[in-house]
Amino acid sequence: MPGITVKNIPEDLYEKLRQNAARNRRSINNEIIFCLEQILESKKLDPQLQLEQIRKLREEFDLPDLTDDFLDAAKNDGRP
Repeated sequence: MPGITVKNIPEDLYEKLRQNAARNRRSINNEIIFCLEQILESKKLDPQLQLEQIRKLREEFDLPDLTDDFLDAAKNDGRP
């Protein structure tokens, strides 16, 4: 497997890495690999797809539209 050397890691960043590794019972090397995998393999979200899913959920639960009037009424409900 290829190896990488990372130089000049800020002390506070190294300490966070060390603490996360200890918390997760991993070596610092394995913690770095885990962090890189999380960043590099994360899926990019499609905003249109997310909005479509949100709209379907809103319809399924019959939720009201969040208009300014609705939000103002909800904030003022029960207030003198």
